[in-house]
Amino acid sequence: MGFRRRLASRKDGFVPPKAKRWERWARHDPESTQEIDHGAWARFLDANLRDFEDGTTLVAYSRVSKADAGALDDYVNAMGRLPVSQYARGEQLAYWINLYNARTVQLVLAYFPVDDLRHIKISPGRFAFGPWDKKILVIEGEHLSLNDVEHRILRPLWQDIRLHYALNRAAIGSPNLLAEPFEAGNAERLFDRAARGFINHPRGVRVDKGRLTVSRLYLWYEPDFGGSVKGVLDHLREHAAPALGQELAAVRRIDAYDYYWELNEAP
Repeated sequence: MGFRRRLASRKDGFVPPKAKRWERWARHDPESTQEIDHGAWARFLDANLRDFEDGTTLVAYSRVSKADAGALDDYVNAMGRLPVSQYARGEQLAYWINLYNARTVQLVLAYFPVDDLRHIKISPGRFAFGPWDKKILVIEGEHLSLNDVEHRILRPLWQDIRLHYALNRAAIGSPNLLAEPFEAGNAERLFDRAARGFINHPRGVRVDKGRLTVSRLYLWYEPDFGGSVKGVLDHLREHAAPALGQELAAVRRIDAYDYYWELNEAP
């Protein structure tokens, strides 16, 4: 798909919220052995994700069957009925990631055709930006937005920077939507896979004649990566493949940031 040609530095006006802990969602039961079934989400992913030679995994939104769309609706609704506060932390982590990703896909399907998630302008307020502040989930009687899940639950409660690679923002510039749902037992493996996959792809990190261009994700969330360019560079080197690691070894600054908002739709 020619990411080296298509990605271009741009100012997009997007400023993500700061992480702010919502104490109500810190509740959990460390003794719980209950497991949450994400099989319906796994089947949807298996049927509707497409892998491409350029390293991207895209969603075949235009070819999602009525049966698959209905099954996705049933899955999201089932997640909404669970008393998630009664589960152990590992199950909760997988629950919030999978629910965020599934609800984002469901949102795209509801407004499809759309070429950019920012164009789904349903958030409240005169200067609203995209769909992320709209309360589109009801969990244990609480109305939540996607921003609530990301910035008030996942980021502050788990404080794992690899979460940025796990969440589906429905954009080509975003990390791939993984074909395997998160579970309590596979989260570490999937976090590392997602981090390596993004960092070692041109939409994540590119070095050209010593000049470093990285995803705008590292600008938006720099506080999570140590609050400095050095923190970002250290993180990139940690997950870089050998060839990229050699290129990054001599790099001391970030020369440009970019991000491609086009929908992650399989052509």
